[in-house]
Amino acid sequence: MTNNSSQKSTLGYFRWAFIVTFLGLILGAALGWQTTGTIGGMATVFFVCTVLAVLEISLSFDNAIVNANKLKEMTPAWQHRFLTWGIVIAVFGMRIVFPLAIVAIAANIGPWEALVLAAREPAEYARIMNDAHLPIAAFGGTFLMMVGLNYFFNHEKDVHWIAGLEKLMARSATIKGIEIAFVLALVLIFSSFLGEEEASTFVHCAIYGLLTFLAVEVIGGLLDASQQTMSAAAKGGLGAFIYLEVLDASFSFDGVIGAFALTQNLFVIAIGLGIGAMYVRSMTIMLVEKGTLAEYRYLEHGAFYAILILSVIMYVQTMFHIPEVITGLGGAALIGISLWSSIRYNKKEQAAESAQAHKELHA
Repeated sequence: MTNNSSQKSTLGYFRWAFIVTFLGLILGAALGWQTTGTIGGMATVFFVCTVLAVLEISLSFDNAIVNANKLKEMTPAWQHRFLTWGIVIAVFGMRIVFPLAIVAIAANIGPWEALVLAAREPAEYARIMNDAHLPIAAFGGTFLMMVGLNYFFNHEKDVHWIAGLEKLMARSATIKGIEIAFVLALVLIFSSFLGEEEASTFVHCAIYGLLTFLAVEVIGGLLDASQQTMSAAAKGGLGAFIYLEVLDASFSFDGVIGAFALTQNLFVIAIGLGIGAMYVRSMTIMLVEKGTLAEYRYLEHGAFYAILILSVIMYVQTMFHIPEVITGLGGAALIGISLWSSIRYNKKEQAAESAQAHKELHA
């Protein structure tokens, strides 16, 4: 990361996000004009792109904080790779290629046919995507739940926000596999509320989500164990890179599915969510370079609680719909409360230090 990060203004971090927003909204307006040929249609697509970008940003506050938490452990070379190639994969891979892949698999057609379907029959494309929501929610919800629990079930964790609960989880971390047992129990509970066929799909996809998380952890562990034989540029980087990409995929599941409630046009969705993804990248860089996570001690806690709530919401959505605005506002509220708690803690610490200095001065 750059050495002059302390002199860089907050707005400076969002320069590229602003540029992409400007270009994306112009492209959205042009797409609206091309598809409808009216000023009203152009304005509608422009508005939908804006709303999708805001939706993505609101859903991704916790994503940026978790990214920053992982990035601070990576070498500068791998940080740069994630923030360049990683964002390309996030924007184009998860917002365009991934939905096409889901439709191609679900409809048993080729990728090109899926793209043609998205362009010519958006309603059918949206129907197939919505039908695929249950397995996606089971997979993504399980992966995110393991990410959240893995943060709290850590016997070395000594900073606690909700002290009673977090101390209990930290102590329980000495019981091997407790978080896996917790997730599997929750999967069985939720599957019991579904029909036989849906329950089978839910359990299978949840297990795949769990195995994906464990596989990423194993890869990271193997890379860490073999650091002595790896080049400096690769140390601690590839495993974390893969982890962050799968994490971003899990976060984007809900946003991509929810976007179809606003529009059935894949290209409008890609523009709106792509704009939002650029703000996630900018937030991630700012958090890493400014050391914000170290400055606000409970910010990470709020993000990981938000992840746990999102994972449960994804499970619940297999039974009935929960508006994405509730998901986004809920996560943002938790992060806001954790930020407020951090500021209060910092003020108390500063007051205590001032009192101690005053006492020593007059001793």
